[in-house]
Amino acid sequence: MTAGISYFPETGMTDFVIPEIKAAEDEMIAIRHYLHANPELSLEEFNTSELVAGKLAEWGYQVTRELGKTGLVGSLRKGDSPRTIGLRADMDALPIFETTDLPWASTVAGKMHACGHDGHTTILLAAAKYIASPACEFNGTVHLIFQPAEEAIGGADLMIKDGLFDRFPCERIFALHNMPGLPVGKLGFYAGNFMASADTVKITVHGYGGHGAHPDRTVDPILAGAALVMALQSIVARNVPPGETAVVTVGTFQSGIASNVIPESAVMELTVRAMKPEVRDLLIKRIHEITEFTAKSYGATSEIEVYDSYPVLTNSEEETAFARALALEVFGSEKVLPSIAPMNASEDFAFMLQARPGCYFLLGNGEKGGKGSCMVHNPGYDFNDDIISTGATLFARLVETHCR
Repeated sequence: MTAGISYFPETGMTDFVIPEIKAAEDEMIAIRHYLHANPELSLEEFNTSELVAGKLAEWGYQVTRELGKTGLVGSLRKGDSPRTIGLRADMDALPIFETTDLPWASTVAGKMHACGHDGHTTILLAAAKYIASPACEFNGTVHLIFQPAEEAIGGADLMIKDGLFDRFPCERIFALHNMPGLPVGKLGFYAGNFMASADTVKITVHGYGGHGAHPDRTVDPILAGAALVMALQSIVARNVPPGETAVVTVGTFQSGIASNVIPESAVMELTVRAMKPEVRDLLIKRIHEITEFTAKSYGATSEIEVYDSYPVLTNSEEETAFARALALEVFGSEKVLPSIAPMNASEDFAFMLQARPGCYFLLGNGEKGGKGSCMVHNPGYDFNDDIISTGATLFARLVETHCR
């Protein structure tokens, strides 16, 4: 029987949560509620990082701050083994007005933890407290990575550029995300390309403005822009091989201030998604080509800016198999989903997985109609506190098993 698992013969059921983590559950829920009530946007996580740093230092971690501006790493070594492992949690909130009316609802208008990063931070803190305790036996070094700015800017990339893996070597890295729609506490793993790349593309079409009564004396950027919106839809339909995942969505279109004025320019923003790097390259290439030639055909010119770019998130085969096998050993087959599908959402943990082998897995937040079922990025969302100890237990077992 796996160490730390307690068995109840009178019920025939197994309690998979590490007892020390279970004992600290009320403390961790209080932390989660505090973080939820005090959300901070990307690269503004000053209070959150202060709280995390204080807890880690209290438990005996060596804390390094200001990686990626507001990110931090807590490092702890036991024994003399050179083995290393990294665990990551994101900390930032979203610019959304919360509507839950919960006692721990956001106290900051227009900001809320609508993606559960308050829960992810708490899960890693719960694991951290146990990992630092005498009850947790391992031989090696663990680096706990508390990352800023997942929702925007790409905090993972910023931390890497600040020397994350040079200063804190990790043989393998792991992260999780809560998932509304999946049963509470059930775990999902997928090896290979799991989450899509994401690029924001800003297109500006430049025309020549004038009076709406004399369009013949103008170059209408709205007309050129409207034609471009339609032309862009041909990329997925006619350039991407059937069966490949690709998305080109025009999310904004802004131009003009009056009905009788033809404006100087039109601006649109696109989100572009793909599950393979080569498909991503194709989408960006065709956007450039179609934009240039469509604008020219209407006598206009164009500019393109590509930013907020996240690569495809690819889970390594070995690390995914390792994490899934360990989950089956610790929790049993009833707590591990047989399979999950790739997602068109994106995640900047992809940058870390480009640098080190690892696995990003899902933890069920609640099925439709039940607690925790509201989808992320919704003003009615809340992280399900019932999954804190499950996530923390798997994180801790990953450390104990890798650093034997």
